[in-house]
Amino acid sequence: MDTLNIALLQLLPGKTLEENLAIGLDGCRTAKAMGADLALFPEMWSTGYSIPTEEDALRSAAISADHPFVASFSALSRELDMAIGITFLEQYDPQPRNTLRLFDRFGRAVLTYAKVHTCDFGDECRLMPGEDFFVTDLDTAKGMVNVGAMICYDREFPESARILMLKGAELIVVPNACPMEINRLSQLRGRAYENMLAIATVNYPAPHPDCNGHSTVFDGVAYLPELPESRDTCIQEAGEGAGIWMARLNLETLRRYREEEVHGNAYRRPGKYTLLTEDRVDPPFCRWDKRR
Repeated sequence: MDTLNIALLQLLPGKTLEENLAIGLDGCRTAKAMGADLALFPEMWSTGYSIPTEEDALRSAAISADHPFVASFSALSRELDMAIGITFLEQYDPQPRNTLRLFDRFGRAVLTYAKVHTCDFGDECRLMPGEDFFVTDLDTAKGMVNVGAMICYDREFPESARILMLKGAELIVVPNACPMEINRLSQLRGRAYENMLAIATVNYPAPHPDCNGHSTVFDGVAYLPELPESRDTCIQEAGEGAGIWMARLNLETLRRYREEEVHGNAYRRPGKYTLLTEDRVDPPFCRWDKRR
């Protein structure tokens, strides 16, 4: 495999579904012209991460996974020979979901993931959480890649990335919609380091509400034999403004590293971690709006 070129579509959304479709399609075409093998959107692109407070408006804003908006990106993937990860407010029962659908270069839907860790302390209390984390074989113009997904708040729980690593992920894609400051960037750096995998995060740019850009790709490779010290695993960090940033991920280097280094699943002791699966919350972490 040659270098996998990942386009981070750090774009400002429009005000309607139709505008976001047009902006998104144009962004993908630009990414392909830049050499992208995979193009990724920020969280809930169909609405620009807008979650209506009224029930009727919320349901009206939600679209099905086979809606023409979503299907347009399937067709474009096939046309451009480029994988695309599109995000949308998904029509679902009993409540809509915050969803990513990943198309391979032939336009086939190979992954549909709904956000597991919904922000129940905010507007996402009106959304249905996803039930599991998934990994898929993504066919790209550069070959097959094992890809998993988290969405925004998912990355704040180390278990999310850990499960994806255990399921075989080499790359985790992370649609996002929040301020990416030093601590959240450090989370991503840590998730990539401890699991020996790449993480590609796409955020909305400033001045989108509560967002500041800084989309990133961490390649997870902390040590190389030719270097005397550890290296910076961040291979791309966008600025605050709107644009398309390209990260060039050397998967061959990552795969060799995963075969030799000590992190990931090499020396774990799962029998010592049984407390992690207990479904209780003790003070000071009790919250009235926490959903099971």
